[in-house]
Amino acid sequence: MAQEQDAGLQPDTSPPPPRALRVAVVTETYPPEVNGVAATLARVVQGLHQHGHHLQLVRPRQKAGETAACEPRLQEVLLPGWGVPRYPELKMGLPARHTLQRLWTAQRPDVVHLVTEGPLGWSALRAARALKLPLVSDFRTNFHAYSAHYGVGWLHGPLMAYLRHFHNRTHSTMVPTESLRRELQQAGFERLRVVARGVDTRAFRPDLRCENLRAKWGAAPDTPVALCVGRLAAEKNLGVLLDAVAAMREVQPALRLVLVGDGPERARLQQRCPEAVFSGVRRGEDLARHYASADVFLFPSMTETFGNVVPEAMASGLPVVAFDHAAAGQLVRHGHNGLLARLGDAGEFCSVARRALADRARLQALGERARNSVLALDWERIVEAVEAEYAAAMAAPALAPAAAWRPALPLA
Repeated sequence: MAQEQDAGLQPDTSPPPPRALRVAVVTETYPPEVNGVAATLARVVQGLHQHGHHLQLVRPRQKAGETAACEPRLQEVLLPGWGVPRYPELKMGLPARHTLQRLWTAQRPDVVHLVTEGPLGWSALRAARALKLPLVSDFRTNFHAYSAHYGVGWLHGPLMAYLRHFHNRTHSTMVPTESLRRELQQAGFERLRVVARGVDTRAFRPDLRCENLRAKWGAAPDTPVALCVGRLAAEKNLGVLLDAVAAMREVQPALRLVLVGDGPERARLQQRCPEAVFSGVRRGEDLARHYASADVFLFPSMTETFGNVVPEAMASGLPVVAFDHAAAGQLVRHGHNGLLARLGDAGEFCSVARRALADRARLQALGERARNSVLALDWERIVEAVEAEYAAAMAAPALAPAAAWRPALPLA
């Protein structure tokens, strides 16, 4: 039971769904887009499909000419979208309330699952409420926290007000950690449920370590390699990453830094740290091999709701150096399976990272325990927890009308 609580799964006495459900999943991101929301949602959709449920996946069309997938028990509905500023490879859905209302009137889903809170998500919420459909939502991205990194900190309050209004109009909101649940509860969010993220420990594993790949990085077998995986963007706090690497080189001058991912900060990072290896976006076994071929994982971000790269690194046998926040705060026990710094203390992060390289044998032991500590985070249990939220929403009475609210942007 302790393992279940550590993994962020709370005991649930709700009965399992008695039959195959018709589930409408509404999202503004999905593979092949590369981000944590898309990747974890795809695993949930796959798991629900394997459990026999009928899935309707509503999302923006990612490129011109894209055709919707249609297979037994899985139907895609592609709607118009536009590129997200600074993230042109991502699409945000356009308002589509009446389209969705007609769609769900013709084929009524048992439950609607709102994954994102953009214009498409807002339209889906209004359509589902009009049809009195059971609604669950996910809180997956700290958009309100990102505002400070893009010179629009004044938007924090309005964004939080919108997110609170959005999620409080659903039967429940799934969050990945207990700490985020407490934070959102203090901000006025209601009906919050902790449902963790999973990790594929068969895909991410230590035995994929590759000396040939390390050689391409300029690393000999005994050269320490620090890895960071994620979008190269301002909200990822990558300046602290480079400061930490500089501190680590005081102990191990030969340390190599490898960054996996891409984004708007890449050119600036290359200019500041030209000796780093920029591997770009990696997927599948290639990504898993990058994890397994490093020696320590550095994760300085403080804006994650979870941070899927943390359990992926741990499953790959890497000790994680991170702030005591999100997935790291939930999964890492300082000095046992990784190393933590107090949230926001950049100096302590650099100091902890520096100490990590002082004892290579200890570093290896931390990595072995990291792997063992995430073996219970299998996706089957996560999918079952999502099913329990569907069942609870279907059994709950209809929600009372929410207080009136008018967004600053035309979302409906």
